[in-house]
Amino acid sequence: MDIQWYPGHMEKAKKSIKNYLKLADSIIEIVDARAPVSTRIKNIEKLASGKNIIIVLNKADLADLKITQMWLEYFNSGSIMAIAINALKKSELNKLYGLLSKPKNKSRIAPLRCVVVGAPNVGKSTFINQIKGRKTAKTGDFPGITKNIVWIKASDDLELLDTPGILQPKYEDRFIAAKLAILGTINPDILDFEELAKTLIEYLLKNYPTNIEKRYGVSLDFNSSKVLESIGKARGFLTSGGSVDIERTAKTVIKEFQEGKLGRISLERPDEMPDKKD
Repeated sequence: MDIQWYPGHMEKAKKSIKNYLKLADSIIEIVDARAPVSTRIKNIEKLASGKNIIIVLNKADLADLKITQMWLEYFNSGSIMAIAINALKKSELNKLYGLLSKPKNKSRIAPLRCVVVGAPNVGKSTFINQIKGRKTAKTGDFPGITKNIVWIKASDDLELLDTPGILQPKYEDRFIAAKLAILGTINPDILDFEELAKTLIEYLLKNYPTNIEKRYGVSLDFNSSKVLESIGKARGFLTSGGSVDIERTAKTVIKEFQEGKLGRISLERPDEMPDKKD
């Protein structure tokens, strides 16, 4: 799967973020808890230039609880701080405040400034809206909504810089690209849903077989193509000719995964990483 998606506003945002980081005290990087490494911004540490980075594993309510705990240990054992939250629950944001650094210039009478960065659709705008207490940042299920960079006053003591979602221009690793697409970070108009659904099913058959069986009531003694077809039959997704509507079935499987209807699932885990990175 060769996915390339790099709208002009992303390139502009990446250049602007580097300049705005100079004005910030800390960086809050929002990632998807189901794939926290794949949804990180490449080379963010270099862009940060020594600033504190706090990784927020958002949508933790959709991820495998045990694996999320492994990720927290993975990140917190290095130089990066990490917390896991569901940004839809404002009470969970209390985990963040104790990690925020005070301005290095103590004589400066100004609020703490944090730049909020992340890939599209990881929940940046929802996160900011919860901190602010009302809808100031645009939200939605379609990746790439935030296109302008703007400071938001969250309180008298805290200002946040919301930024557009950033992706790499191209993903050479097939499974990383697939994970991002499955999670909804890439414009769905350019995707092959059948291939994505089969990739997801292959992963689930290996790691979460009972989740498929429980949700769809189909036999697992087949390859991903057969399982996808069986799901379509079980749901009654048939064409006028009586064959299975694979496209509709594939989109349903992806959508139900994104909504958490297949259970709490993580798409990557720390012990599969080639090496530890701070």
